Amino acid sequence: MSMEQNSESKSVLCTLLDKNDQSKYVFFTQKRSAGDINIGFTNGEDVWKTHLSEEILSQLFKTFSLKSTEDYTFKLKCACKAGRAFVKLQEDSAVLHLGSEPKDLSLSLSKLKDSEGRTEVKELLFKMADSLQQLESQGSSSSFSPVKSPQKWSAEFEPRKQHKGPVVAVKKRLPGDSLINPGTKRKKPATGVAFDDEDDD
Repeated sequence: MSMEQNSESKSVLCTLLDKNDQSKYVFFTQKRSAGDINIGFTNGEDVWKTHLSEEILSQLFKTFSLKSTEDYTFKLKCACKAGRAFVKLQEDSAVLHLGSEPKDLSLSLSKLKDSEGRTEVKELLFKMADSLQQLESQGSSSSFSPVKSPQKWSAEFEPRKQHKGPVVAVKKRLPGDSLINPGTKRKKPATGVAFDDEDDD
C-alpha cells in the first residue's frame, strides 16, 4: 500500500449540518504524507478549502491538548456530527465554527475557483463511490460465509425428537368388546326366528 493510499484511508468525509440555518454541506479532510492536511466543505456547487501545515497543526495540538492529526480530524468530525458547527459565508471565503464558545475551534477557508471546485467535487464523488463499493464488498463476503451459524449447525446434527403431544391412554380390549365402539359388547349374530311347536297342535 502506498503512502498516498494510507493517508487517504485516514481522511474524514461526513455531513455538516449548519446549526443556525440547517444548511447541509459535505465536510472533508485530506491528510497528506508530509503530515499536513487540507480541510474543506462544499454545498455541491461551491467549495471552500484551507491548508494546515505541520507547524500550524502542532500549535493546534498544544491549544486543544491533542496528540496527533487523527485526534484533530476526529475532533472536527465529532463537532460536525454533533450539530455544533456552523458556517459564516463571505464573498470569497468562509469561516467554519465548531462551537459557539470563544475557545472552540474556528477555521478560515478560501473559496475555490469554479474549475478547481468542480475538480474537487468530482474527486469527492469518486471517493464516496469507492467507500460504498468497499462497504458492499465487505457485506457480501460476510453474508456468503461458509461457516454455518451455531443454531443451524446444532439443529442439523441433533437427533430427531419424537412428537410431543397429549398422551392417550389405550385401554386393554376385553374379549367380546366391539372394535368400532370400545366399551360396548358385540352383539351375537341373529340365528333366525324361533317358532313355538306347541302352537301347531
